[in-house]
Amino acid sequence: MSASRRSGTTDELGPDEPERGGPHGPDGTDCPEESGGSDLLAALLDGMDAALCALDADGVVTHWNREAERILGWTVAEAVGRHGFAGWAVRSADAEEVQERLMSAMHAPGRQVNEFALVTKDGGRVLVRTQSAAVRGPDGKPAGVYCAFSEVHTQIDLERSIALSEALFEDAAWGVVLVDADLRPAVVNGHAARALGVGRMSALGRPLGELLAQGAEELESALTHVLAEGAPPAPAEMWVAVRGAEGERRRCWRSGFVRLASPLAEEPVPLGVGWLFQDVTEARQGEQEASLLRFRGNQLHRAARAAAECEDPAEAATVHLDFALAGFADHALLDRLAGAPRADGDEPAPVRLVRLAASPAGAPGPSLVTGAAGLPLRYEPGHPALQCVERAGTVRADAGSVSAERARDWALARQWPGDAVHALCAVLRSRGRTLGVVTFLRGAGRSRFERADAAYAEDVAVRVGAALDLAEALRARGAGE
Repeated sequence: MSASRRSGTTDELGPDEPERGGPHGPDGTDCPEESGGSDLLAALLDGMDAALCALDADGVVTHWNREAERILGWTVAEAVGRHGFAGWAVRSADAEEVQERLMSAMHAPGRQVNEFALVTKDGGRVLVRTQSAAVRGPDGKPAGVYCAFSEVHTQIDLERSIALSEALFEDAAWGVVLVDADLRPAVVNGHAARALGVGRMSALGRPLGELLAQGAEELESALTHVLAEGAPPAPAEMWVAVRGAEGERRRCWRSGFVRLASPLAEEPVPLGVGWLFQDVTEARQGEQEASLLRFRGNQLHRAARAAAECEDPAEAATVHLDFALAGFADHALLDRLAGAPRADGDEPAPVRLVRLAASPAGAPGPSLVTGAAGLPLRYEPGHPALQCVERAGTVRADAGSVSAERARDWALARQWPGDAVHALCAVLRSRGRTLGVVTFLRGAGRSRFERADAAYAEDVAVRVGAALDLAEALRARGAGE
């Protein structure tokens, strides 16, 4: 059914429509172009998402579209031609005020916004928000008003959605990024820009691989999944590396994803993905450190209980090494000083070390006791183990960022297994004397030793040193007897 009336002032209110005095066919009938223009106007009005009605200068309803019919229940035939809203769409007590406020828009500049309680066909009431403006005739004079209206709760929902979007992109305490279907940022809020280390505008349209040094592949995979399958049931935590002025920074982002689809399409058309994230790096690092400390504390406890059952203190020393290796290093070497232990007040002398025990280099297993012949190791001057004895402190060493072949040469030159790239040497001390060195080695698949690792190695070295001191004391006693 047409949403506009074909007589009266309808043509006057639609200046884009052909006038009634327009062209006619040879038989005196209306030209098809006039009918087509009216049909086009009716189709446009019926297709609007907002309810729309129009009144001429006398207050007679001239237009009424399908959305207005849906909200109030009054059909086009029942609405068009009525004088005002009194007695049908508005209570009689409110009709005069509503009519006056609507028609006042005809002589006011711009649009006027009002809220009215309208009456539905079944007798109910609905609160609507209206926008009214004047309609000008061909001579430029006011010819009536048009009124677009929608239910207040619908309008409020829309305003809330807009307000939420603006707040997310301006004041949110977490990162918000809208990613388009090509997996490129389309909108970035201030928090996200700071987390990425770029400006809000410079991040737009760039591949994620240019914004992240590591973790871009995992993030793109998650975004692709959301585009295809929808939002995951729970947030995901992702470790990424962000480029900065001081180098790369590893961060853990707790991320949530939502698929964005166009509300105007008949079928959901993905517009992209909304990605919300929060930096939880400190919390996760704290949890990891606490978990690591608990594990290492348990290992020290288990090692002490197992070593207490060993008759030979030297065997107890290797037990401590075996327990310390779990989750900490790939290899362990135990070297003792050739000759008598060094006291703090002794004259400095060349350091010579003898291999006492070593973990298997090829396969996992208990450390093997070696060095029965007592031959000194061929450590070159400046070797980390020799430095450790001379300083009576912990020494760390790394192969650095070199090729695998050069890293192997670096390890072999120091009498270490060829796959070692990180080393940590801890001095063995007991009763104020230096007894030797314990060396922990890591391969390329592990990170370098940090301060927390050095503290753990020193705890192990204290126990190993005490066991070796006891072994030397028992050996000396046996020799004296």
